[in-house]
Amino acid sequence: MKNIVNNVLKPNLHAKFFWDTDINKVDWQKMYVAVITRIIERGGQKEVDEIVRFYGREKVLKAVKDEIFFLPNYAIEDAIKFFPELRKEEMFCYLNRKDRPYHWI
Repeated sequence: MKNIVNNVLKPNLHAKFFWDTDINKVDWQKMYVAVITRIIERGGQKEVDEIVRFYGREKVLKAVKDEIFFLPNYAIEDAIKFFPELRKEEMFCYLNRKDRPYHWI
């Protein structure tokens, strides 16, 4: 089912995931890495299924593997649950800080 608002195709995601921005001004195509990151960090299987439907599995996997610079440990583990073919050793966000402490915000 297509979700079109103001003539813009957008994923069917609850605004609560984007509490810090005006959801009506999100450029869903340009901001795909930020959208995917937010859903991996805070969404469940339903939301992950929606971003896969919207962006395509290949694009989401590429973002998770190569384009997301940081995910907390729990989100890395969730990503592996969402995408069983994914290994954390393939994820840039894991390799980028492996064995280094990080500070939460």
